Amino acid sequence: MESNNQFLLPSSYLAPIGYYAFLLQKPNCEIEQYEHFVKQSIRNRCTIYGANGKLTLSVPKQRKSSSKTIMKELQISYDSPWQELHWKSITSAYRSSAYFEFYEDFFVPFYTKKEKYLFDFNLKLQKIVFKCLQVEDTSTLSNSYHKESDKIDLRKSVFKISKPIQYRQVFESNFNFIANLSIIDLLFNLGPESADYLLNLDVNNVI
Repeated sequence: MESNNQFLLPSSYLAPIGYYAFLLQKPNCEIEQYEHFVKQSIRNRCTIYGANGKLTLSVPKQRKSSSKTIMKELQISYDSPWQELHWKSITSAYRSSAYFEFYEDFFVPFYTKKEKYLFDFNLKLQKIVFKCLQVEDTSTLSNSYHKESDKIDLRKSVFKISKPIQYRQVFESNFNFIANLSIIDLLFNLGPESADYLLNLDVNNVI
């Protein structure tokens, strides 16, 4: 992939490490906001490393009569206490990590305040992640929907890195190293070195 190409990415909840490696290495990324919501995808799901291995956290959406809702207009459901459950899971997974206390306060508001739209929630989280990485976010937002894009279309990608680089994880003695988790796994474990780590990953074969 040439660096001067443009790339179209989906919105993502606490996106995978490969997603942020892509955003850092490719300055021409556009985040899709007008596609129809895709179920069981990184748009409202992330995976962390808990005491029992991989743990998936999902943000529930409001149920509507129509199954097709534009991503930008998809509303978050608060019928269940998912914010409390997500933060409890994140705290349990990372409270003993090297940098959890350093970044904790950046993320607490997302699990105490109620954001109406999933896209806005994801985007604000992305801005916080970049703040933690101390890197400028150069991505832009799409202004219309195109089924066939003239950009390199990564809307169906799960951003799995084919050659991950190991770093220390809290529960690695239980389940060994687990690659391609949420960006918070990297931040809480690697801290200020996270940006350099992301820049050193090979994103040319991301899937």
